[in-house]
Amino acid sequence: MNFSCNALVVPARLAHPVHLKPLDLDATALQRVAAGDIGYIAGRGWRAYLNNDGSRSFPNLRAEVLIREAGVEPDDTIHGTALFLGYVDPGEETDAPHHLISLAEQLFDMPLAA
Repeated sequence: MNFSCNALVVPARLAHPVHLKPLDLDATALQRVAAGDIGYIAGRGWRAYLNNDGSRSFPNLRAEVLIREAGVEPDDTIHGTALFLGYVDPGEETDAPHHLISLAEQLFDMPLAA
């Protein structure tokens, strides 16, 4: 898996802004962003990549709100930086979907699209 796309990045620390970031991703790059082993939460047309062992990271309230507002109820508290990407069947990652970017802009009152 090696691809290039635009990701929606939601840092755990509130002092760090939510932003769009062009990324050349492979499994190692995803682990760097998630700061450890990665897992994901899947929504309709998107995935949020997260640190599998989030208990050692800061809680990510913004990512949790975005995931809930996008229609998915997480089982646990979200921790660490969340990286949102789009996907199409059979699981190919794409740019973060526009509807998710628009939702983040509304929720966090910040423009993200260029």
